[in-house]
Amino acid sequence: IPDVMLPEALEHDPSAQMERFPGHPIEFLHLSDEAEPGQPARKRLWFRLTGEMADDPALHRYLLAYSSDFNLLMTSLVPHGITYRDPQLQIASLDHALWFHHDVKVNDWLLYDMDSPWAGSARGFTRGSIYDRSGRLVASTAQEGLTRLRDSQAR
Repeated sequence: IPDVMLPEALEHDPSAQMERFPGHPIEFLHLSDEAEPGQPARKRLWFRLTGEMADDPALHRYLLAYSSDFNLLMTSLVPHGITYRDPQLQIASLDHALWFHHDVKVNDWLLYDMDSPWAGSARGFTRGSIYDRSGRLVASTAQEGLTRLRDSQAR
């Protein structure tokens, strides 16, 4: 597992996230600041699903697949200083792959370590490693997507 702060050591206010994204089932704890021009194309965050859920391994794999799509493609935009809040941003997944290495509990904190080795021609390619609290690699991801800014003059 990468050497990062544990979720309990991070300052966070779950109610602020719920106010911003009402009803969102995933709690995120970002380990880095917003995107800044020139920064490496890397993001790290802890995440977990909130609420009650059955202790069914298939359900947890399904929910991990759902959760793995959040934040991954945005990693390719970090060096460009672009965030999801940019009103000109147009972003869409072209493909997304997920490999399960071990069973996982998505209602416990998981570390998502993401990087982007390449971005260009309005596309970004990203990779991710998902670890449980013990440091075991539970899943790996890869994604390519459309990442571009709309022309402000376009209708």
